[in-house]
Amino acid sequence: MRTKSYVPYLFLTPAIVLFAVFMVYPILYSFLLSFQTSVGGEFEFAGLDNYRRLFQDEIFWTALKNTFVILIIQVPLMLTISIVLATFLNTAKSFKGLFRVSFFMPAVTSLVAYSIIFSIMLMGDGLINQALQAIGLNGVPWLSHPLWAKAALILAITWRWAGYNMVIYLAAMQNIPESLYEAASLDGASKLRQFFTVTVPQLKPVILFTAILSTIGTLQLFDEPYTLTKGGPSDATLSIGMYLYQTGFRYYDFGYASTLAYVIVLLIAILSFVQFKLTGDE
Repeated sequence: MRTKSYVPYLFLTPAIVLFAVFMVYPILYSFLLSFQTSVGGEFEFAGLDNYRRLFQDEIFWTALKNTFVILIIQVPLMLTISIVLATFLNTAKSFKGLFRVSFFMPAVTSLVAYSIIFSIMLMGDGLINQALQAIGLNGVPWLSHPLWAKAALILAITWRWAGYNMVIYLAAMQNIPESLYEAASLDGASKLRQFFTVTVPQLKPVILFTAILSTIGTLQLFDEPYTLTKGGPSDATLSIGMYLYQTGFRYYDFGYASTLAYVIVLLIAILSFVQFKLTGDE
């Protein structure tokens, strides 16, 4: 009997070992690395020097500002579009399957592939500018102007992830009791009033969940600025994730890159806590 009691742990051992080697060890090592600096190819303990350097790093503050601008604009915009699409599909009478697949399709598209497609479409003589010129408007310098480059990133990210969040909202809406809508209808509430007094309150936990996921994804943003704009022009679309990558794998400053990684973790924890508090959840 004592031998049999160890059998489950033997089956768990490979997963535990893999988790420890590829998750726990890198996390602990990178934390220790954030207190070290490379001198002559050798890592030496530097105390809080990397963290003090962070506060004096203008590029870090530029990347932080860019990331938060994208976060503040893109996440609410994307989640609003997702809820509207989910509401439309939840009440649609026909072609539900076709619309669901169409809106969700971007979510399964390769990040690099769709970024390259958007970069082609947003070129000076790309498809979008040609469409604008066809209706009598001037072309937009999507990838060469700081403001429009941010707009291009927001446009691409929203297109990519709106359908993903839409499916989550749609699943949640289908679990809302129909009796709530019937009671609201008997009280004379219009469809719009039912949306704000029934649908949105019932979706509150799901909205919080998607908001936190989207916040984490934006703070880790890398693929789109790297492929679409290379962080330019003039660092206008440089994200924290991209700056971390450049620091670690272009300049091989792994100590400072580890510091940036833990700053991102801290920001995610703070923003998640704030979102929980703002929604009234403990």
